[in-house]
Amino acid sequence: MYSSRQRALAHRVAAFDDSKFDIPLSKIYADDDSESVPLHLVRKGEDIAAAAGDASAAFASAVKFKGSQGQACVMPGPDGQLEKAFFGIDDGSEPLVLGLAPGKLPPKTYTIAKDMDASEATTAALAWGLGSYKYTRLQKPSDSTEENKAKDAPSLVWPAKADKKKVSAMLEGMFWARDLINTPANLLGPEELEKEAEQMALQHGAEWKVTVGATLEKDFPLIHAVGKGSSRPPRLLEIKWGNPEKPKIALVGKGVVFDTGGYNIKPGGSMFPMKKDMGGAGAILGLTHMLMASGIDAHVHTLIPIAENSISGEAFRPSDVITSRSGITVEIGNTDAEGRLILADALSLADDDKPELILNMATLTGAHRVALGWDLPGIFTNDDEFAAKLYEKGESIGDPVWRLPLHKGYESYLKSKVADTSSTGSKGLAGAITAALFLKKFVPKTIENGGTWMHIDFAGWTDPRPGRPEGGEAQAIQASLW
Repeated sequence: MYSSRQRALAHRVAAFDDSKFDIPLSKIYADDDSESVPLHLVRKGEDIAAAAGDASAAFASAVKFKGSQGQACVMPGPDGQLEKAFFGIDDGSEPLVLGLAPGKLPPKTYTIAKDMDASEATTAALAWGLGSYKYTRLQKPSDSTEENKAKDAPSLVWPAKADKKKVSAMLEGMFWARDLINTPANLLGPEELEKEAEQMALQHGAEWKVTVGATLEKDFPLIHAVGKGSSRPPRLLEIKWGNPEKPKIALVGKGVVFDTGGYNIKPGGSMFPMKKDMGGAGAILGLTHMLMASGIDAHVHTLIPIAENSISGEAFRPSDVITSRSGITVEIGNTDAEGRLILADALSLADDDKPELILNMATLTGAHRVALGWDLPGIFTNDDEFAAKLYEKGESIGDPVWRLPLHKGYESYLKSKVADTSSTGSKGLAGAITAALFLKKFVPKTIENGGTWMHIDFAGWTDPRPGRPEGGEAQAIQASLW
């Protein structure tokens, strides 16, 4: 049962508290521009004199400012104080280029010296916020107070036409997802991840339910199998919000809080970053918050299967055959392909409602990263129109995705001699595609009913780039919301 006590408590919980972030949103933006510094966005080769005067152009030339992407130039006034700033955007093609500015400019408040339409203003504000993110809480604090450290970060006066509600919701979701992914596994186990999600549900007045123990083993055997080798028990978390009479959206995120690989153990270099293997859960929880904060007119059902893939006498083995929640028997091809197993049981539950959309996200395969690298999530779907729209949105706002095929010819790779399906198949080829084909087996009702299913295989981590500080990253969720 969903808890009525939790629903009652929700009314006593404040709105999403951004003070939990290492740099709160309230320190990133300002409403008062009376003491702000004009910030000129300059394309490479642009005539600065036309926008800011001959003296500014001469100064910029003297310090070799050319408008290259991420290049910053600050100009003092007659009193020696900062009078104006220039920031290079190259050819202007990078939507999140302003995300580089917080790391390049002195700690002042800036106003963009340009008239922007609503779309430009919203993207600029979002880029600035995304680039302001920090994860420093586990480092020894400096002698300065938290308030003083926040003052050391530059802030941006809200652009006049920016959609503050949308930007705030997206940044809260993105910051929270990044925080979850960046948190070490000893500090974020199954119980801790559950509590993070429950708190968010309470803040939105949503219903939530957790399935653990014997009930999990009986009703969700694949989730149980993956997590039973750990001393930290697996579980399935559900959140429901919105009007059940409205279009139904199911969101499913892989929550493997740490992945040793199980008996198919990972080498040390591959195991080290596996705190990020709950990136799908982090991204889906972030997206869930965004949708609820934006007041979407839909019914949202979020499912987070949570487990730690450990090695012990209780752990599952290669060649085990497990009957999934849907009744499909699964032969375990490799214990390091555990994410698809916990997703399968959660997807089966989501599929029972035949929603208009099932979206699942996971840091699922190395094959995806070999094909597309860190920056491009791979999307698999039965819906051509939805895929095209997500691609277009992603390109326009700097959250790119790339479609990969659900090639029917590779379904034979998943054949098993002893069960209905293998979890991995016998061929070491097309691993991202066969993983997607495996997941597709667990959403037949939704697809047959004309609904959309989309699987997003993503890295959950990024090298430093505009609006994307190095570390945990919830790719594709901005494009999903925009």
